[in-house]
Order: sequence, then structure tokens, then C-alpha cells
Amino acid sequence: MRKESPEQKQPLRSGYTTGACATATSLAAARLLLTGETTEMCTITLPKGKEVEFQLTKCTLHSNELAYASTTKDAGDDPDVTHGATVFAEVSLTSTEGVFFHAAQGVGTVTRDGLAINKGEPAINPVPRKMMTEHLTALAHESEYKGGFDVFIGVKDGEALALKTMNPRLGILGGLSILGTTGIVRPFSCSAYIASIQQGIDVSYTNGINHIAACTGSTSEKYAQQQYPELPEMALIEMADFVGAVLKHMKHAPVPRLSIVGGFGKLTKLADGHLDLHSRASSINFEFLAALAKQAGANEQLIHQVLTSNTSIEALKHCQTADVPLAQQVCDAARLKAASTLPNNVEVEVWAINKRGDNVGHAGWISGLKPPKAPK
Repeated sequence: MRKESPEQKQPLRSGYTTGACATATSLAAARLLLTGETTEMCTITLPKGKEVEFQLTKCTLHSNELAYASTTKDAGDDPDVTHGATVFAEVSLTSTEGVFFHAAQGVGTVTRDGLAINKGEPAINPVPRKMMTEHLTALAHESEYKGGFDVFIGVKDGEALALKTMNPRLGILGGLSILGTTGIVRPFSCSAYIASIQQGIDVSYTNGINHIAACTGSTSEKYAQQQYPELPEMALIEMADFVGAVLKHMKHAPVPRLSIVGGFGKLTKLADGHLDLHSRASSINFEFLAALAKQAGANEQLIHQVLTSNTSIEALKHCQTADVPLAQQVCDAARLKAASTLPNNVEVEVWAINKRGDNVGHAGWISGLKPPKAPK
């Protein structure tokens, strides 16, 4: 078994979610309004009880009735599109008790059913709302303030950043979502990406879509569109390496039919039992591919060629030359693994493509299977 890329030698650094940043900035802005205190470092409590400190880039009064605070989003070593972005809050006081949320520049508005937030609401998810509400309520109690707060959350250049996410496809228009369930971004957890995958499935399910295509990249998505031109855009799920996020979430939103479309190399990992297809989490297993080739009729010379291949594509080419259906075997095994993870009322098929976008293997619809046994 070989690694596709060198292992990470340095410890990876955690970061914080946009929801945690919004909590710190809204708290600092509200404190400035109620106490006149300008905050440089703002301490908040995360959902699991840990206290963390945020350095603010600004904390100022825009008027006697409006305060502004901002911080720089630090996602640690996670490849997050919002890393380095400026998250800000504008807060004003209201005579009505409570916390009322609004989208400032760079935060989107929900326009479709199926998300955790209702249509017409700013795309600020439930846990960030809860965090902000708890912190502002505690501040009001400390300050003996009986009114409420209008909270406007924004992200500088959020409209442009949102185009790099699935928000437009999900019906979140005008900017980014404010996300987070723990407040912490774990390195390479890609929590925001996984949340988008889950939201995409929820939107499809709620809107009555009965067939979605989960694709590993743009080439596989283009193939899915060619294969199923009737699928609406919301039915195309950009899953990247996170096939496990798709399969597990469909227990909560069981869209009746799922097409998994991906590059041959990534699908060999699913076939081998892996649900995270990134090279940091799983590797091409050439012993496994050789066993599949043997099952498909490969002779000893071809088995040796597969075992000593440098890439999965090289192994595939050896088998194609010998007219041994390795890609078909991979698709069959990947489909079995997927079916073993999905609920019984979801059918699944698998399409494997090469780097040119050509189909090299397909395993048709199946559902309700027990976990497959790897070939010996």
C-alpha cells in the first residue's frame, strides 16, 4: 500500500468558525454600546464550555446608536475559503427584548426550503445564533439592560467568496453562511464543506428531488450532467473527497436514488472500504486492485503489473490492454460499500471516469446490502 503524497510532519493547528467570530464581534459591539468599553481582546465561551479569546481588528461607534466590531477569521490549517476573511458585527439597541439577526454585507439570505434556517432569513445557522443570543443576554443581565439587540453580521468580500462555495446552488444568495456547531475548526475536518454537502442533500430532499448525483470534481459533475441532463442544478452535490458525508447524511434525508460519479483512483478507495477519499486519509491499495484483477481473470503477469504500478490509472491501463474489466470490479465493490452504508430505501449506482471525462466503468442500481467482503 502506498501513500499518494507525503505525510504531514508538523502538528496541524485548529481554528475557529465564522459563528465563533460573529459571537465575539457582536459581543464586543454590544458591550461598547452598553458600557462605553472598547474591546481589543474579546473572550467568549464555546458550546462545550471552553473559553477562547479573539483579537479584534476594530471596535468603534458608528453613531450613538450603532457599534461596529470586526475580527480576522483564522481557520488554522484547515483549507477553509473564509480563512483570513474579515467577519464583522454591527449592533444597535432595541426597545423589544431579545436578539434579532440580520444579514450585513457579505452574508447571504436563504431563498429555498430544506435548510436549517427558514426562507427569507439571513444565513446564520442555529448554533451561531444560540451562541450570540446567550452571550448578549448575559451581557444585558450584567448591565441591567432590559431591551434587546439588532445584530447585523457580515463578511468583507463575502459575495465573491460565496461563489467558491455551494451557497448559490443551495439557494443562499448574496453571500456566505455563518456556520459552526462547536466553534472550532479542526484541521482538515473541512467542516464548512461537509455542512454544505449536508445542506445540499437536505434542499434536494425537501424540494422533492428523487435523484441526486454526488460528484468528486468538476469533470465528474460534467459527466453526470451529460448522463442525466434532466437533473436540476440543486441535485448535483459537489462532494469532493467526502463520500462518507454523503452516505451518512442520507439516513436523515433519504433521496430515493443516488449516483456516485468519480475519478477511477478515488473510487478504488471507496471500493477498498474508505469513506474519506483524500490522500491524507486513505491510499491506493495496489494489493486490493491486484486481487480484483485476479477475480476478473488476470494472469500472473498482469497481477504483477498491477502490483508494481505507480498509479491506479497505470494499473487500469494494463488491465484494459489485456481486456480485463478492472474498472467494472472497482465500481461493483464501491457500489456494495455505498449500499452497505445507505438506508435500505435508497438505491445507488457508481460511475467511474478517467481524467478526460470518459466513462471507464459502471455498476447499476442496488440497495439494502450487507457490508461487502474485501477480496483475498
